Amino acid sequence: MRPQLSTTVRLLVALFSAILCAAPARSENAIRIQEEIWALPLQLPMFAYLVRPVGDGPFPLVIMNHGVSLKPTDRSFFPLVEFRDAAKWFAQRGYLVVAPVGTGYGAAAIDIPERGIYGPFFSKIGDCSNPNFRDAGLAVAKVDLEIIDYLAAEKRIIPKDVIVVGQSAGGWASIALSSVNPPAVKAIITFAAGRGGRVGGKPNNNCAPDKLVEATADFGRTSRVPMLWIYIENDTFFGPDLSKRMHAAFTAAGGRAEYHLMPPFGGEGHFFIGSPDAIPLWSPLVAKFLDAQN
Repeated sequence: MRPQLSTTVRLLVALFSAILCAAPARSENAIRIQEEIWALPLQLPMFAYLVRPVGDGPFPLVIMNHGVSLKPTDRSFFPLVEFRDAAKWFAQRGYLVVAPVGTGYGAAAIDIPERGIYGPFFSKIGDCSNPNFRDAGLAVAKVDLEIIDYLAAEKRIIPKDVIVVGQSAGGWASIALSSVNPPAVKAIITFAAGRGGRVGGKPNNNCAPDKLVEATADFGRTSRVPMLWIYIENDTFFGPDLSKRMHAAFTAAGGRAEYHLMPPFGGEGHFFIGSPDAIPLWSPLVAKFLDAQN
């Protein structure tokens, strides 16, 4: 049985959906898109921002995985709608885009009396002396698989036409997902992917860089999904030296990943994908990559 959604959650979803769907947007190429907020009835129910072409579908699917904050207070203020401009770019290419807000974030960071299971935060890496990067990535990857199964059962999507996009820890989860080679996933795109960045808030102070590279190689041993990795020169979470080491380890182990290092962007390149000004910079790379995957 799928979990039932509480009355409180249903009212919140209806409110946000009404705000977002007041007027479907029209893109430059005349594809009309519609924005919604959903509550996904997964094993751990969660909110999701959804944008799609107007119509019944089914559509190819894009899942967008967000990053992580290890501070509970920061997670409680996490935005319900992130990567909105990037998500709309994919929707205007014909995709149904789902950007889930993981449990333990935003409104879901506070236990809802009717459904106390909304609050758990399940992507911790543990102590930096022995971080568990691998399982933290696979935990979020499992959620992606549940989303694919749910939307396929609802006949909302084309089951074998799925792209997964992730930023920061969400990108790391996307790399983890590639290691299990889900048949539905055609390609994966990551922006500034990694874990353990900026320990103590210090720039370029990774938790355990050697262990991160080791875990990346571990995923590469079984990963065969075509991937596009995008990093930015002035990313102070995962700088060029570390990201190049990760890519070299991943591909040497057998993984398939195209690596691109973008010029510095703004004051902090780590949040590149969240800016509408970045779309003209990354979209040609992504469009070319997707076209190559048919």
